[in-house]
Amino acid sequence: MKTFIIALIIIILIGGGIYWVNNKAPAPTHTPTATSTAGVTATSTATTTTSSENRTETVVGTSAGGNPITAYHYGTGDKEILFVGGIHGGYEWNTVLVSYELMDYLKSSTTTVPENVKVTVIPVLNPDGLKKVVGTTGRFEKSAVPTGTDATVAGRFNGNVVDLNRNFDCDWQAEGKWQQKTVSGGTSAFSEPEAQAIKSYVEAHNPVGVVVYYSAAGGVYASNCHGDVLPETQALTDTYAKASGYPAYKSFNFYEITGDMVNWLAKEKIPAISVLLTNHTDTEWSKNQKGVDAVLKYFAE
Repeated sequence: MKTFIIALIIIILIGGGIYWVNNKAPAPTHTPTATSTAGVTATSTATTTTSSENRTETVVGTSAGGNPITAYHYGTGDKEILFVGGIHGGYEWNTVLVSYELMDYLKSSTTTVPENVKVTVIPVLNPDGLKKVVGTTGRFEKSAVPTGTDATVAGRFNGNVVDLNRNFDCDWQAEGKWQQKTVSGGTSAFSEPEAQAIKSYVEAHNPVGVVVYYSAAGGVYASNCHGDVLPETQALTDTYAKASGYPAYKSFNFYEITGDMVNWLAKEKIPAISVLLTNHTDTEWSKNQKGVDAVLKYFAE
């Protein structure tokens, strides 16, 4: 009997072992079919950004209406001369076109700009005002301009209806004068993004001279802000005037000007002049080319 019990226990143990092996062994792992990645490039989570600056042009800011303000560069010298057009947008649209003619001229020959000079042109400082009149913020044909100055007056102002040439920090006032009219100078000096863009660019690049185109009076006007005209400004005035044939003036005194751009530049001790075209329709490029050539030669020495 004892032998029988021992044999039974052995049989039970053997059977239990077989059962445990069959039920506790790990099940085979399912391996999914690999998906081919041939020809597929892994993507990065980093966002790719496009710089607003390259070798020949820079987006220096954005207007009140959200339009880019672009500067174009010619030459690589350490003396930078800045030319600005279109501060009064579509009202002084010929200052935009003379700026584009200047750009064409600078591109026409690699020898136009002296080796030690860099020329920067901002053809449209007030793209909002230009668009109001000609329907674009860039280059345009004369045929796009409505007939008569009454149709272009609204284009003098930016998207906030501010006269940008009353928004700079020399005798700034909230209400400025344009001829016999009262115009907005903004809520403070440099309240407008266009004025901020020029301020930032000038502070970063410290140009040796600035030429700003306006219309219409037919002359070259020096800048000052409650002080004598800087000797360098007087030299720039005389150089441009003599070569172009425009008369030279110490200051613009037809009526009181507050918040003027070139006068702010004078306050910052930067030589700056206003070149006023004779009327609101012509660029007088042949005269202005001679003025530009003389200025480039002056700073090349």
